[in-house]
Amino acid sequence: MQVREVLVRAYCARLRHNLDPLRAPKHVGVILDGNRRWASLQGSSSIAGHRAGAAKISEFLGWCEGTGVEVVTLWLLSTDNLARPGAELADLFGIIEDTVGELAAQRRWRLHPVGALDLLPAATTAALKQAQEQTADVPGLLVNVAVAYGGRREVVDAVRALLAEQHRLGTSIDDLAAMIDVEHIGRHLYTHGQPDPDLVIRTSGEQRLSGFLLWQSAHSEFYFCEAYWPDFREVDFLRAIRDFESRKRRFGS
Repeated sequence: MQVREVLVRAYCARLRHNLDPLRAPKHVGVILDGNRRWASLQGSSSIAGHRAGAAKISEFLGWCEGTGVEVVTLWLLSTDNLARPGAELADLFGIIEDTVGELAAQRRWRLHPVGALDLLPAATTAALKQAQEQTADVPGLLVNVAVAYGGRREVVDAVRALLAEQHRLGTSIDDLAAMIDVEHIGRHLYTHGQPDPDLVIRTSGEQRLSGFLLWQSAHSEFYFCEAYWPDFREVDFLRAIRDFESRKRRFGS
């Protein structure tokens, strides 16, 4: 083992020891960014970068378990990504299918797909739903797998679901206009029943949300890391948690 690795492990142990489980974020959202740029630096294809990023996920979820996190939302594919070339998308769908299958097979985490699944190929949708069913009884960490996800699309879908529900109940337009509020819309989001994210992490140095958990992140804390997702290390994650715990949350005030 190299000296640098020994020092990093010792530093990680120190960071873990100094964290306060009572102040840890309960829900962490992650924008897994930088796979293609990482691959470019390696002289590899973009698909190789996506595979490297997928291989990081199990390790990351293990880190989350060790810090008291209860819910994780992983943004694997946005609705904007669906405009990529067909060949690249086909490879991406295959990687997603393999990844959720491998995560489900471990039976360590409860998987919950979120997104516009109707926009996906039938095989990808089936893989996501099978992973959800296979892990429905698994206790512990809840993992939202965001595929074909866009924050604006989620809000639109929530409003549509609310309107359809009230139509079935016979609610008039005037009554609906009088009663509708943020709670009504919140109950129809993809993540309804879950706590909003306390912390949102984005890798690759980009400092924007790109519509990730647009509604739910109103009071979230944000942490932007320079590392590309395949290079994201436990020490980077622990630094994010330490940074979160050091902040005084104001919840919009």
